[in-house]
Amino acid sequence: MKPKTNRIESIDILRGLVMVIMALDHVRDYFNYGSFFIDPTDVETTTPILFFTRFITHYCAPVFIFLAGTSAFLYGRNKTSAQLSIFLLTRGVWLIFMEIVVNNLIWTFDLTYSFPILQVIWAIGFSMICLSFLIYLPKKIILVIGLVIILGHNLLDGIVMQGNSLQSIT
Repeated sequence: MKPKTNRIESIDILRGLVMVIMALDHVRDYFNYGSFFIDPTDVETTTPILFFTRFITHYCAPVFIFLAGTSAFLYGRNKTSAQLSIFLLTRGVWLIFMEIVVNNLIWTFDLTYSFPILQVIWAIGFSMICLSFLIYLPKKIILVIGLVIILGHNLLDGIVMQGNSLQSIT
């Protein structure tokens, strides 16, 4: 008999599936010699299986971030705003720390951390820090902010960075 838990099993299963897909993609990216020379989404130079495995991973980060937000909502149902805020803030800081210190070391083997690589875990951590402050706003304002983000994100498509400095944005 399984112990009683408040966790929603389908969320954990989906989160686990996303982690497995991402882990497979990272292994391919990290150990496949061809990954340095060909783009797995370029149909001219890739195989159907390689294309599909890279294509499907484009859904993993958004799903993972969506699940983080869903989990934060479910966690916060039985907490005060202050408890939820502290949880989100500390969890966000911890995730950013882990991304910069642990993941960067794993990816680059650079003990000087001269070029931090910020990926999905950092984005989740930063989002949790933002959420830790946003939860104090009225739900209508949160809805407006969410709609502006969702409906307005393509307005930034015309911004292109031609170089490596902030002055190179056109």
